[in-house]
Amino acid sequence: MAYKFIGHFFPGPHAGHLYGHSGRFLVDPCVLGHHCTPEFGHFRLVRDVNFDAYDYVAFSDQDDVWYPDKLRRATEMLKNKGAEGYSSNVRAFWPTGHKCFVDKAQAQVRWDFLFEAAGPGCTYVLTKRLACALKKSISRQWRELQRVTFHDWYCYAFARSNGHRWYIDPQSSMDYRQHAHNLLGANIGLRRLVERYRRIQDGWWFGQVHLISRLIGEPSNPLKTTSKLPSPRQLLFLSLNAWHCRRRMRDKIAFAVACWIAILSIRKG
Repeated sequence: MAYKFIGHFFPGPHAGHLYGHSGRFLVDPCVLGHHCTPEFGHFRLVRDVNFDAYDYVAFSDQDDVWYPDKLRRATEMLKNKGAEGYSSNVRAFWPTGHKCFVDKAQAQVRWDFLFEAAGPGCTYVLTKRLACALKKSISRQWRELQRVTFHDWYCYAFARSNGHRWYIDPQSSMDYRQHAHNLLGANIGLRRLVERYRRIQDGWWFGQVHLISRLIGEPSNPLKTTSKLPSPRQLLFLSLNAWHCRRRMRDKIAFAVACWIAILSIRKG
């Protein structure tokens, strides 16, 4: 199965076009060397590009390596699972030649979409219906979206909160290049773990949770606070409900531990 590229990947309200027997695709690129901020990246492309001529919208980073059947499998899974959003596992690779399988396909839980993305955003494929709903949300809340750091987290949260079914494919669809512009990257190793812990402790992570929850209008948000860090009572609640906040067992445990460390830090302060 071959897809034909029409157009080029470059900055601005444009994207690469793909056609295949599975449907008409709009491939939305984030160009290497520019973080996917709202001003320059996926948010702006979703807002500015007309989806009328397409059946699906796929996100991409130009430096990743797609497998030949990436889009075909994505559309098949969307149809077979009755879903509107798709993401998948990946195989991360580094300039050193090191490779590692990254598993993001654990069972979705009650609040996971408020605390994490559905895997790397460059694996996302959306139906036209979901893409158009997302476009309306982005256009309506453009100013506040400037404060959302990760488009993939917001897109997944918006979909789940608004009743759009999402499927996370346990099969890898691409090789995911690791470099300085990944920000949090594949979340592998002690250094990545320390970076993520610091983002929790300095209030950035919980601030993003609150912001995204408010923008998507999530009524069941367990984190009802506007401060950088939740109160000890809220942190205790989250730690006892870690099972509902993250998908992977390791992340559930780390989340609960981080909440308890934050509680102790607040009390010592």
